[in-house]
Amino acid sequence: MKHELIEPLVSGAAVGLGWFVLGFAILQSLLYTLHTVLAALELRAAGQRRRRTQEDWLLGARSIPGISLLVPAYNEERTVVENLQSLLTSRYPRFEVIVVNDGSSDGTLAAVIAAFHLERVELQRPALAPCAPIRGVYRHRDFPNLLLIDKENGGKSDALNAALNYARHPLVCGVDADSLLDHQALLRAVRPFAEQPATLIAVGGTIRIANGSEVRNGQIVREGMPRRPVLLFQVVEYLRAFLISRLSLSRLGSVAIISGAFGLFQRRAVLEVGGYTHGTVGEDMELIVKLHRHFLESGRPYSIQFVPDPVCWTEAPETLAGLRRQRTRWQRGLCEVLWLHRDMVLRPRYGRIGLIGLPVYVLFDVIGPFLDLAGLLLLPFCWYYELISYPFLLAYFGVVALYGVFLSMSALVMGELALFHTAQKRDMVALAFAAVAENFGYRQLNLWWRIEGLWQFLRGRQGWGESTRVGFGRPRGTAKPR
Repeated sequence: MKHELIEPLVSGAAVGLGWFVLGFAILQSLLYTLHTVLAALELRAAGQRRRRTQEDWLLGARSIPGISLLVPAYNEERTVVENLQSLLTSRYPRFEVIVVNDGSSDGTLAAVIAAFHLERVELQRPALAPCAPIRGVYRHRDFPNLLLIDKENGGKSDALNAALNYARHPLVCGVDADSLLDHQALLRAVRPFAEQPATLIAVGGTIRIANGSEVRNGQIVREGMPRRPVLLFQVVEYLRAFLISRLSLSRLGSVAIISGAFGLFQRRAVLEVGGYTHGTVGEDMELIVKLHRHFLESGRPYSIQFVPDPVCWTEAPETLAGLRRQRTRWQRGLCEVLWLHRDMVLRPRYGRIGLIGLPVYVLFDVIGPFLDLAGLLLLPFCWYYELISYPFLLAYFGVVALYGVFLSMSALVMGELALFHTAQKRDMVALAFAAVAENFGYRQLNLWWRIEGLWQFLRGRQGWGESTRVGFGRPRGTAKPR
């Protein structure tokens, strides 16, 4: 008798949850479609602005602001020299590069000193942003635009704050030590500042994957696609994230994150909010949300934008183990920021970032993975117990897979139109294959890693963990935990 009462309740609950999951999937699809349309409109507008006037006019403009490039480096011996070579060859009239050795246990400090013939100097700056003690400052007597700061280990935020204290220019640009800037990136990123000098406080650019491209003296001399599926999947994923999600949110005036690998900021604004926050691995998103909060609460006009033209190349994880560490860390950082600024979510006082930007991340990146996985697991269960029909089950998975392919293909087309023109047909074929294949295993794996990252956050896990660095064209190497 008891089983006869329980079974209808279980089946009813399963069916109800199944329909809820299906409804959520439909809502996600509608919102992603809206994102894609908005991103296409923003991309077209960016292309029109680019065709009207090229950024080269900035080279001769007297009012163009100087830029301080901030490079935090912890155990980056394999990539830091080429990173600095890339930055030092940037096509920009006034800039400086400040690299911070954050207590590395490898040869990062020695590599930079040897490669650029640096000497120790006595140079002090006011500690406007909190950071760990400085052990020494180095520079070349004939090239004052490269500065090396050696400090005790304090984490990425701490290293960025140290560089921020020594920066001399009104704009600062955080660049990861495993990344390479396109030689036109600074000109393209600074253009919005020249057009909106009174209100613009931050600009983010596109991050592309360097694996598979030929690097020489810190520059991408030949763009190429990686051959390993795990890297191809990431290429598609990056295009989808930057050319759909961030473009659409920028059009809506609700950018919630600028990648820590490459972002341009008003130094004054960053110092007003106390610099980068310690104790989070999502320091890039936390700074953006903090800037939104500060300017909204003070009632001052401001703007934060994403523009697709500036490109920064980064080294992506080449193994599933390395990718898992990266993605769980990203999820922890996201959860930390959302929890820290939870009082902004759905609060009209915080405008579009509170009503659109942050809720999008809560919906898609925190709640979404659970419901997506529930659909993958629950609907087959319902079919097995004949609670739904087999055609319904096939239709659900077909729609989910086909819509995923549509989003990825849309990002590829937008990338081809806006960022690159694939020289070899086999590269485009490989990307198209990855756009289809990633929907059958890879995306589901990412859902699980997001849930794992959320669990790590709930358990209070801290730190970056272990980061693998292959190096641009070098053998694989592993950095120690940070």
